[in-house]
Amino acid sequence: MTSVIRPELLEILACPCPAHAAVEVSKDDRHIVCTKCETKFPIKDAIPVMLLDEAEAGPRGIGG
Repeated sequence: MTSVIRPELLEILACPCPAHAAVEVSKDDRHIVCTKCETKFPIKDAIPVMLLDEAEAGPRGIGG
């Protein structure tokens, strides 16, 4: 699949975890995923929703 998020936006987005790690688009283009804690944030209408209320905690939790 082709990424729904522009590369320029991905360069400036960071997870709200304490590490403020970079994020990447999931393979199915449905989430933004933290490269550190692996928390998933949904993408809705080509807009990443980086709110903790909308997130799925990764295996390390937020900031793990």
